[in-house]
Order: sequence, then C-alpha cells, then structure tokens
Amino acid sequence: MAHEAPIRLESSWRERVGDYLLREDMQALAAFLRERQAAGSRIYPPPREMFAAFDATPFDNVRVVILGQDPYHGAGQAHGLSFSVRPGVAVPPSLRNIYRELERDLGIASPSHGSLLPWAHRGVLLLNAVLSVEEATAGAHVGKGWEGFTDHVVETLNREREGLVFLLWGAYAQKKGAIIDRSRHRVLHAPHPSPLSAHRGFIGCGHFSAANQYLTRRGEAPVDWSLPLHPIGADERITVEKGEAPASRQQDAANLSEV
Repeated sequence: MAHEAPIRLESSWRERVGDYLLREDMQALAAFLRERQAAGSRIYPPPREMFAAFDATPFDNVRVVILGQDPYHGAGQAHGLSFSVRPGVAVPPSLRNIYRELERDLGIASPSHGSLLPWAHRGVLLLNAVLSVEEATAGAHVGKGWEGFTDHVVETLNREREGLVFLLWGAYAQKKGAIIDRSRHRVLHAPHPSPLSAHRGFIGCGHFSAANQYLTRRGEAPVDWSLPLHPIGADERITVEKGEAPASRQQDAANLSEV
C-alpha cells in the first residue's frame, strides 16, 4: 500500500477516520485482497464502491445508523450500502422484511426495487461491518481487518456526535454497538430481519417511528423513510452494473489508500 497516495474517502470522513486505513493491519487486509484478486476471486462491491456509504452520508449529516454484517455476495447486488441492492436487482428476503415493517409501522408502501440510497442521502448511514465479500461466499472476508475500521467509525460517531439513533438488528450488530453511550444516543435493538428471525420480534419493533420520535423530541426533523415506488435511475457515484466489475475498478481492488 502506498502511504503517499490520497485516500479517496469522502472528505469529512477522511478527516476523522482516514488515518486508520494506513495502519499495519489495514495493509494486511490490502495484501489479502490482492491475493484473492490474483487468485481470480470476484470481489463485491466494486472497489470504488467499498466506501459508498461514506460518500452518500457525510459525517455531519448522519442522523441514524443501521449496522449490517457483510455485503450481499451475488453478482450485481452489493453497492456499498448495508441491506441495499442496486436498482434492477431482486429485493433480498431481509430487505423485503424491512419493507414489511416499514409499511406496518408507518404505512409506507413497499417499493418495487431494493435501493436504499434515498435513505443514505437523508442521513441514514447504511454501514456494513465488513466492506467486501467474494462471489457466492458469504462471510468470505470476515475477520480479515474490516471490523477494526468499522468499529473505529462507530466509536468516532459515538464520541464526536450526539443524539444519533442506532438501529441494531440481530446479535452481531448488537455486539458491535455495545460501545455506544446510551446517555448520548438512542440505541434500538431487534432481531435480524432475516426470514429465519424476523418473526421473533423484528416485525412489530416499530423502529422507524421510534427513531423519528426521538429526533423530534430533540427538536430535529424526522427522517423521511419513504422510497420511490420505482427506481429513478443510477446515482452519479453508485451506478447500475451487473456481473463482474469493470477492469478499471478491479485493478485497484486491494489498494485501500486509493479506493
């Protein structure tokens, strides 16, 4: 990893967490990604989108944080936002359950697509704990170093911001959020929206309205949780692609100082 190369992380995030990407353990992660790429593995999301959550939601714009685990591992699905998929990709089961709860809680109709980018632009940080995966292999990059970086992101938000809402769905997210200061932020727990666990309390949790009630009590505007019923086209940073990422993106997959 070339230390002198600029880190292509959104500027407000780069100022606060960019130095972490220069650590020795992140260099080890970069080496691992290079090795996997050299072995012919398809890595998702495309490298230029690994930090898309930060591009879409600058540090000072964050109002709500939804923690996921690792990206979807199907071709064309992941685009750097937890639980979200690109327009034109089938809505995954967990996201269908999120839509079910959204409609039950706030009466918002489920869209025909799975892009949560409008939420991100309104201050909902859609953060996975692990920012890359390999095709058809869930958890392929768990334990390789991303968790330390995203822990640092959560710690920085916890320390430098006040009055955020953290939505922690499932044991993994709840463990990652254990460091959050409950006296400074609102932390909401529920089972994961997976079909295996949604019926145990995710459906009926009321997190979307609860988040807005907390923000309103603080004198802030509630989050607009509505989504366009039909996709409105590709974002300038998050484009609609299917299959393998173009060579121009793949070649920088493992250089975290240039992503």
